[in-house]
Amino acid sequence: MSDFHHISVMAAEVIQYLAPRVGGIYVDGTLGGGGHARQILEASAPDGLLIGFDRDQEAIAIAAERLAPYGERVRLVQRNFACLAETLDEMGIDAIDGFLLDVGVSSHQLDTAARGFSFQHDAPLDMRMDVSSGQSASDLVNTLSEADLARIIWDYGEERWAKRIAAFIVKRREESPIETTMQLVDVIKGAVPRGAWDVRLHPATRTFQALRIAVNDELASLEKALAAGVRFLKKGGRGVVISFHSLEDRIVKTSFRSFAQGCTCPKSIPRCVCGKLPLVKVITGKPVMANEAEVSMNPRSRSARLRAAEKI
Repeated sequence: MSDFHHISVMAAEVIQYLAPRVGGIYVDGTLGGGGHARQILEASAPDGLLIGFDRDQEAIAIAAERLAPYGERVRLVQRNFACLAETLDEMGIDAIDGFLLDVGVSSHQLDTAARGFSFQHDAPLDMRMDVSSGQSASDLVNTLSEADLARIIWDYGEERWAKRIAAFIVKRREESPIETTMQLVDVIKGAVPRGAWDVRLHPATRTFQALRIAVNDELASLEKALAAGVRFLKKGGRGVVISFHSLEDRIVKTSFRSFAQGCTCPKSIPRCVCGKLPLVKVITGKPVMANEAEVSMNPRSRSARLRAAEKI
């Protein structure tokens, strides 16, 4: 496990906006290699508690190893962060001081060829964050209808050639199943006209992103985790989310704005009858971006967007 590689994005900004308190209770919904978790534990020392979630068994194992010096101040759970509410209830915790969600796939998952997340390596077409359960990308590619494949590739990948890629996938799988990343890459390259290839973006990027999101039900999980996190926050507690593409960022922005909105009654009604009160105040008017120094050291941070809100 010592070769587990994951670079924590915007580490200083996470601590700035999460503002950990001594003795506070914090949730790290996406442990990865434990980098953010370690900083939260340091900032909430000597008695802050960190509850860490990750679906990836390897991530949980390495985080347990790296965070072992913090002893009973750490509780790790191999679960989707969508299970935040149930997990806190089971632990007897009724309020938290903050939560962090670093959404998406980790550097380790991308760089481990056998996981099937990357179109740069030939490997089984898997893409599951929790390899012990659920359908793989290969399952979806080989069983979904052409219409469903096109919808996923368009909705989650925003791929303009979604219908054509779906048609090529269905035609190819009629000959034999698509079981590896490179087999799928070849299909995509055949479907997207060469003249339409973006010099800055591999032609398979958006389709792989879409399948990964579908396999792991990422967007629905994010919405559920945000709602639960805000519900459990104490007054003054903060939620911080780092996302890496427009679909995720849109959900975070929309969710925080919704939680920050008060009365929704029509203006024609003289007084409020809905009783809705704002739950949070948004403390990042615009998403916070990684600085130039970080981007030069970790190019994957270029697309990161950080948003934060505080419970009121």
